[in-house]
Amino acid sequence: MTVTTLPYAETGAFSSLLVDYLARKEALQPFYHRFPELSAFAEQIEEKQVAYAPEARQRLVAALQQQYAGLPKAPAAVQANLALLAKDTTFTVTTGHQLNLFTGPLYFIYKIVSAIKLARQLKEAYPQYDFVPVYWLATEDHDFAEINHFSLFGKTYEWNAAETGQPVGRMNLDGLAEQVLDQLPADVPALFREAYAQSATLAEATHRLAMSLFGEYGLVSLDADVPELKQALAPVLERELGEQASYQAVQAADARLEAAGYKPQVYARPFNLFFITAEGQRERLEYDQTNDSVTLTVDGAAKALGRPELLALAAAHPEQFSPNVVLRPLYQELLLPNLCYIGGGAEVAYWFQLKGVFEQNGVPFPMVLLRNSAQFISKANAGKLRKLGLDSTAVFAKLPALKQQLAAHLGQEEVDLSAQQQQLAAAFEAVAALAQRLDPSLVKAVAAEQQKASGILGNLEKRLSKAAEAKHETAYQQLDGLLGKLLPGGGLQERSDNVLNILINNPDFITQLLDAFDPLALEFTLLEEEQIGF
Repeated sequence: MTVTTLPYAETGAFSSLLVDYLARKEALQPFYHRFPELSAFAEQIEEKQVAYAPEARQRLVAALQQQYAGLPKAPAAVQANLALLAKDTTFTVTTGHQLNLFTGPLYFIYKIVSAIKLARQLKEAYPQYDFVPVYWLATEDHDFAEINHFSLFGKTYEWNAAETGQPVGRMNLDGLAEQVLDQLPADVPALFREAYAQSATLAEATHRLAMSLFGEYGLVSLDADVPELKQALAPVLERELGEQASYQAVQAADARLEAAGYKPQVYARPFNLFFITAEGQRERLEYDQTNDSVTLTVDGAAKALGRPELLALAAAHPEQFSPNVVLRPLYQELLLPNLCYIGGGAEVAYWFQLKGVFEQNGVPFPMVLLRNSAQFISKANAGKLRKLGLDSTAVFAKLPALKQQLAAHLGQEEVDLSAQQQQLAAAFEAVAALAQRLDPSLVKAVAAEQQKASGILGNLEKRLSKAAEAKHETAYQQLDGLLGKLLPGGGLQERSDNVLNILINNPDFITQLLDAFDPLALEFTLLEEEQIGF
């Protein structure tokens, strides 16, 4: 694998907020705690060690032991990391993601590899501590339509299950075998099928799949949708239901972001919580300002709840409440001895809205690190690039510049009649001077003829350029087709292609990613499969 890196700004695929954050622009500094660089982790470790109570660690370890007891025997590296988490000198590097079918787009893989690699780098830099990569299973999400499909070799596989409104992690897998598993190509690795065929719920299947893919690297996965862990939310629920605290903090951050020229990523609600009904449905709590009450809608029927009733319910049964995107990061940091959260561009953007929420609750704000982002170029596509005289960085070049580079490679004669236009202008200038001396009334006629002649020359230049391009039309079509494969729909490959598109033909892909990625380098990675003879 040949590895090349580019500044994120040169890809043209990332927001100004991301680019400015990586450039450490002063305007964004109030929205994060510490910039993610190796030397800054010393203070982050010290701060988290003081703030993270022994009871929180005991709760976490007990929950993880219970969750892994219900799965196949974990690899030795996972068992070792589970044991390390009981020590007060062990910290986590965390990433989170939805329970996408068969891992969904490639960036699921890139997130987790980034976390594993950073944990390794931290161990080298701070050998007196231990660092465990954690995958936070987004089991409480309920956006089923976002996760029920994946793309493999140009075909979309989709699981059409009946939506119940429950957190997706609790969904059973009815219909998945017939609709997806039985339709897969024979060369799909067995571990992908087995993860779902041997599981009762989507959470269990995703947990199994993550362990099969990343267990040898020590990845620990956590499902926080359990009553024992929800106990940690009790003080947050009291503050949220009693004071609407997070809403106020995010509103203030949004105003500052907009004043700095950035658009907030997520919308904060008066109550940033969902309620889990007795039937297991995840329903939003809506605030009625007129009556200072909260409305809960179940099966189309609305029920008004007073604050005292909600507060009493939250104190007795915090497991019936579910944090939304605003409070989920806080819940994560309450549960884990975490130092750094690794996320995609949209995640980094919404973490910038949350620093005040953490300050309200006295929880250290973690470092926020943009996950590694990459473009994979297969042997076949790398060969096509070389035949066209291009290298891997050409993927993100502007099309006119690419065509110019391709034309030079093909030996295409450049059609440029600017010199002839200059000669024509000089000739007409002399004619206009003669007309001025002999009959000034003819000067306008000379100018009109000059304009016609210049237009004729310009049209000839276009026709000659098309003729030159026509000689190499096949090569230009190959370029367009290649860019379409590497940038599906004009977007980054990692946002649409599934890892199986690569893994089936390259079983060592994940190991290669671990070698190639450097999370703290903060650069886009181009991964090109090497070819024999090059």
